[in-house]
Amino acid sequence: MNILEDAIARVERIGEVAGVDREVIDMLRHPRETLIASLPVRMHDGSMEHFLAYRCRYNATLGPTKGGIRFHPAVSLEEVQALALWMTIKCAVVGIPYGGGKGGVAVDPKRLTPMELERLSRAYMRAMADMVGPDKDIPAPDMYTNARIMGWMAEEYQAIKRVKAPGVITGKPIALGGSLGREEATGRGAFIAIQELSKRKGIDPADTRVAIQGFGNAAYHVARLLARAGYRIVAISDSKGAIHSEAGFDVESLYEHKQRSRELRGVYCTGSVCEIVEHQRISNEELLELDVELLIPAAIEGVIGADNVKRIRAPLIVEVANGPIAGEVDDVLTSNGTMVVPDVLANAGGVIVSYFEWVQNRQGYPWTLEDVRAKLEEVLSRAFGEMWYIHENEDLPLRSAAYAAAMRRIAEAVESGGTREFFQNDTA
Repeated sequence: MNILEDAIARVERIGEVAGVDREVIDMLRHPRETLIASLPVRMHDGSMEHFLAYRCRYNATLGPTKGGIRFHPAVSLEEVQALALWMTIKCAVVGIPYGGGKGGVAVDPKRLTPMELERLSRAYMRAMADMVGPDKDIPAPDMYTNARIMGWMAEEYQAIKRVKAPGVITGKPIALGGSLGREEATGRGAFIAIQELSKRKGIDPADTRVAIQGFGNAAYHVARLLARAGYRIVAISDSKGAIHSEAGFDVESLYEHKQRSRELRGVYCTGSVCEIVEHQRISNEELLELDVELLIPAAIEGVIGADNVKRIRAPLIVEVANGPIAGEVDDVLTSNGTMVVPDVLANAGGVIVSYFEWVQNRQGYPWTLEDVRAKLEEVLSRAFGEMWYIHENEDLPLRSAAYAAAMRRIAEAVESGGTREFFQNDTA
């Protein structure tokens, strides 16, 4: 089963349990439209290379579609469509007026020069300019893309359309209409979700060991905020491997050293001087299986599946990556008593603040960082509360409760225009 089939199977399974109208479930099985393009890019040595690119608008029932653009060698049609489906659920569960979209280019961005990266970014927008727009489909950064790349794409769109439309893309540089708080948003949103969970479960941060798979933007910010709140970060990783220490790590020191050396090591830094602290090197796979109170997969999809699910020991998992747990093992984790805060809520901080950026662009009025953070907490806390209410009152796992809330919101919009039941009763 590929990633898209897995995502659709999960929607069907949860939709049936939640009593969602079959017409809505069937609608969510089919992406609305997907554009596939080949991007010709003149390389630094004068040669021409072609890169396969995608943009999917999965569902626009609740509003214009929204979703990131990733640059990664493993980008595929199925991955982009699955991510767009998850974004459809994500926007609905947190109650923002967007549908789900996603885009990507199959490329290793690490081998591109800055000039080649700019050419690729602008080529992507030239190919997708008729697909996107501030009232149609609004991209944002994702894996291996960033504010500068979003700025290039926004400039290219505006040049093609001969308009000033900062709302066409979010996650832009602040000087080009970006929002304060966008860079930290995904990690801060995950932190808010963990705090909401801690309140309801009576979790004491001082007694909570945390293992985080990943050390990208979202993982760093959730680690930083958890450490400040008193949680003990005992393991963290990057693409090359993981480090583990029961004593815990100083997250800021790890981050500072990695930014300077590109190497993840157990260190404690004072100014520019970093001292090695006792730790052991383990694999990313071993990190997932550590005996900790809280596990945060924050790297890539599909890291917990049939081959390792029975070795997962953490009683609480918060999904900061998209789709880190295969749908086929949801029931295994539930039967083991593992509580999972699903990605569609736990990592929704990024799209929520992207929505705030879009609103600010349309208003022509920027918000303060304090406003952004307060509104993010308000939206996520409310969404967590709705999910928890369904979880407790309908005896559903948190993922099923989140999907139920999302699909019922979509169903309400669909039913307002009439479903089979309405039209079968038409006697005119």
